[in-house]
Amino acid sequence: MKKLATLFQDSYNELKSVRTITTMAMFAAIGVILGSLTIQIGDFIKIGFSTIANQFVYYLFGPAAGCLFGGALDILKYLVKPTGAFFPGWTLSAMAAGLLYGCFFYKRKLSVGRVLAAELTVSVVCNMILGTLWLHMMYGKGFFVLLPMRVVKNLIMWP
Repeated sequence: MKKLATLFQDSYNELKSVRTITTMAMFAAIGVILGSLTIQIGDFIKIGFSTIANQFVYYLFGPAAGCLFGGALDILKYLVKPTGAFFPGWTLSAMAAGLLYGCFFYKRKLSVGRVLAAELTVSVVCNMILGTLWLHMMYGKGFFVLLPMRVVKNLIMWP
């Protein structure tokens, strides 16, 4: 538990550096550009590429910075290119993803197993469970009606 607290403290301390903030801003710009390359499949499934830039921030600066970065970038991408109504649940999912990725990657050696475990965890928690819950709340569609197609999409995207 102490190791996790140290991880968060170190990540929080990263936010005090001007170099960190400017690096995060450059990755945010890349994320916004890659976010415009989203592929829409039907009404409820989107495949996006902005997470590529986000992964660098999570790896370099950790869970605290990643959480703030994920939330801020979600709002920024909505302001630049709004798609539908704004729903704060998606911002919470982006923050949770930043937190989880930061915990998996920050100050750790990257391996295929670690990356796959992080992707699976974020896919299950943020995309399958929370994402399906947000769609259920927004559109009134049944949670268990939406879940199977989102599970298939996330299993395809996992590797």
